[in-house]
Amino acid sequence: MGNDAELYRRFLDGDDNGLAELIDIYNEGLSLYINSIVNNICEAEELMQETFVKIAIKKPGFNGKYKFKTWLYTIARNCTYDYLRHRSRYADFTIDECFYLSDEIDIERKYLIDEQKIELHKAMQKIKPDYSQVLYLMYFESFKTDDIARIMHKSKSQIKDLIYRAKKSLKSELERAGFIYEEL
Repeated sequence: MGNDAELYRRFLDGDDNGLAELIDIYNEGLSLYINSIVNNICEAEELMQETFVKIAIKKPGFNGKYKFKTWLYTIARNCTYDYLRHRSRYADFTIDECFYLSDEIDIERKYLIDEQKIELHKAMQKIKPDYSQVLYLMYFESFKTDDIARIMHKSKSQIKDLIYRAKKSLKSELERAGFIYEEL
């Protein structure tokens, strides 16, 4: 059992600090992953909090069959899709755009990097949601194919095919926008 699983076990045994430490470890990455699904950082942060609330209240069992991180991201994904199903029944909310301000010393370099990130983010929003999710999990969260398959409820071969198609789609979208990215 890994350190994260041990923190969860401590929480289940009554030590609330175990859950607090897990939140500190995963809040940012989980928020960004959820944002790749909902395309709204404010909603993503709320859903991240809701994921941890669900864990705190329901205290689901972790059997150690998969990595703790995989288990946690699967719960977050399910929570997010439940939210999206509920939201689509009642209202269609507009997406607020978040702007990030730079406080770096090298403002010009930071600006260029930010522009590239914005173009990449825009391109990822234009590709299919499954493509965006699989690329996010693979490149930003460093999940392996097996773990991505568990999180997305697909087979390993489906994930490999999805990664291939996602890379091709993202590259095409970036080139259409005039952005050339050689590492894809």
